[in-house]
Amino acid sequence: MLGGFALRLNGQELLDTDTRSKKAWILLAYLICQRENTVPQKKLIDLLWGEEPNSVNPENALRITMHRTRALLEQFSPAAGRSMIQRRRGGYQWGVPVEEVDAEAFERLCRQKTEDPQQRLDNLLKALDIYKGDFLPRQSAEVWVIPISTYLHNLYLSSAREAVDLLSAQGRTKEAMEICRRAIRLEPYSETFCQILMQMLAGSGDRKGAAEVFETLNKRLFDDFGITPSEETRAVYRAAVYAPEDRLLSMDDVMSNLSESDAQPGALQCDYDYFRILCFAASRTMSRSGEAAHVVLVNLAAAEKAFPRSSVDRIMGQLSQQIRLNLRRGDAFCQCTVSQFAILLPGTSYEDTQKICDRILKAFHRAYPYINANVSYLIRPLAADSEE
Repeated sequence: MLGGFALRLNGQELLDTDTRSKKAWILLAYLICQRENTVPQKKLIDLLWGEEPNSVNPENALRITMHRTRALLEQFSPAAGRSMIQRRRGGYQWGVPVEEVDAEAFERLCRQKTEDPQQRLDNLLKALDIYKGDFLPRQSAEVWVIPISTYLHNLYLSSAREAVDLLSAQGRTKEAMEICRRAIRLEPYSETFCQILMQMLAGSGDRKGAAEVFETLNKRLFDDFGITPSEETRAVYRAAVYAPEDRLLSMDDVMSNLSESDAQPGALQCDYDYFRILCFAASRTMSRSGEAAHVVLVNLAAAEKAFPRSSVDRIMGQLSQQIRLNLRRGDAFCQCTVSQFAILLPGTSYEDTQKICDRILKAFHRAYPYINANVSYLIRPLAADSEE
C-alpha cells in the first residue's frame, strides 16, 4: 500500500493501475485495513459514494461494485472472490489471512523501541526500505486515507531523521546522505533534510554539491510558492559553501576570485540573500558618509484578469532586463518574489530615485507595448546602521 496498492498471491500480482476499477480498489483497501471487523453495509455505501449522487437503490449499487471487486480477485483463482470477501450479517469482511501489509510492517518497525542503538538503527533502516512512497497514492483524496497517509508520511520523516543521526554517529556518512536524498524526494520542501545534506556534503569536501542542494530548494520554493528558504537554511548554506579554505591563498588567487569574468552591462543582479548583505553594507557605509540610499520595491500585476504563471515568468524576465539596463553598474537588484523586484540605489535622493523608477517603467512599456500589465513601485529610505 506504500507507493501504490498491490495484492500478491502465489506469484501472481494485481495492481491498482486500472482506473476503471477505482471503487473496487477503494473497497479492497478498506476491507483489508479493517480485516479484523465486519464492515456494515451502510458504512461501505458512505465510503464509496459519500455525498455523490448515486442510484435510488444504494444497496444494489453496492452489490454491483462488490460483484466487480470479486471478479477482479478471481484473476487469482475462480473461488478467490467469494473466499476473500465474505458476506457477514449486515456487512462484509475480508475473509482470508493476510501475510503482511507493508504499511503495518513499516509502522511496527518504526515504533519498536530498544535500548540497543544498533538494533534500533537496523529496525529503522528496514522500515525506511519498506516505505516506497505515500500510503495509497491513487486513493489519496479519499477521506479515510488522508489521516493515515499523513501519519505515515510524518512517521517516515521522523524515522529518517533518527536514522541519519545514528548513521552519522557511526561515521556512515554516505548512507546518511542517501537517506537525506530519499527524504527530500518524498518531501521536496523539507529545509531540515536539505540543511543536514548540505552540512554533510560540505564536510566531505563537496561544496559544489552543497550549493546545488540549496539552489534546487531555493528554486523549488520560489517557483511553487514565491518564497525563499529560511534564514536558518541560508546560514547553513553560507557556512557550507563559503567556509574558510584549508589551504593558504595567494593575493593573486584572492584578486582573481574578486573579478567578474562574465560581467553583463548595467546593474548587478543577485539573489535575495546577497541583496540583503549588500543592503547591510550600504547601511554601514551611510553611518559614516552621511549619504542617502533608497530601496525600491517593483510590483507586477495584471491589468485585468490574472496572468498564468508562465506569462508572469516571461514578463518578469523582460522587466528584469529593463531594470538592469536602466540602472548604474554600481546599483544592485534581485527578484524577491514571483512578481516583485527589490532595487538598492545608494547615493540617491528621493527625487532622483523617483526619476530612475519612472525611467525604468517608461523603457519597459516602450519595449513591450503589447503587455497589458500594471508595473508600480514603492520607495523607502534605507536606514543608516547604528553602532550602538
